[in-house]
Amino acid sequence: MEPMQTPKQSQQDPQHRVGSRQEWLEASRALLVEEKAHMRAGDELARKRRELPWVKMDKTYVFDTPQGRKTLADLFDGRSQLIVYHFMLGPDWEEGCVGCSFLSDHMTGIVTHLEHHDVSYVTISHAPLARIEAFRKRMGWTFPWVSSDGSDFNFDYHVSFTPEQLASKKAFYNFVEQDVGIDELHGHSVFYKDANGDVYHTYSCYGRGDERFINTYAHLDVTPKGRNEKSSLIDWVKHHDRYEEKEAHGGGCAACG
Repeated sequence: MEPMQTPKQSQQDPQHRVGSRQEWLEASRALLVEEKAHMRAGDELARKRRELPWVKMDKTYVFDTPQGRKTLADLFDGRSQLIVYHFMLGPDWEEGCVGCSFLSDHMTGIVTHLEHHDVSYVTISHAPLARIEAFRKRMGWTFPWVSSDGSDFNFDYHVSFTPEQLASKKAFYNFVEQDVGIDELHGHSVFYKDANGDVYHTYSCYGRGDERFINTYAHLDVTPKGRNEKSSLIDWVKHHDRYEEKEAHGGGCAACG
């Protein structure tokens, strides 16, 4: 995953200002007003997101899946809505992107709930299926994950880039032409299938737009140290099977010694 820039936050002194319970209550009430305004603004953005014009798909994409070859329409699996996560795993990559893996760790318990609300979820990568399956097995993930290898899908949705695009430093990503500096990037795309079987592209987001799907950040954002990142998640995130035990427990666990 392309490093998500960390929101600027002050380096707080460990000896933070201490106040009375009444001061805390008054400050919390004032903050709640802003938090509610922020939530309402998010609701309004969601409404505008749903009102984007849809683009009817005029191209057939076929993917390699553990169950055989499937089209994009097949990936809806009987539902009318489909969320696709564009996971950074290139044809010759040895393992998946750390940031994409961080995000994907959050999907373990969510897919079932989505499927029972008329939403299918699938991860798509440019790597061959065998490489995807090997990495999926290592990470212990169970969500659907398919390969777009041999298809234009990743290129058409601007998450895979040709050598020519990289050399020219003019690849299209996150709705602008830019120097992406890498052959694979991440994002989400959403599709709708109507009763006639026609498929429409309804939404995409890239870069920090993916951050809303990382629930760990929502928890860190309410802690005293916040995200505690110097630049991005790569300052501290690792594949979940590469954290040292003491590091994972914060060094204070009796079981770690």
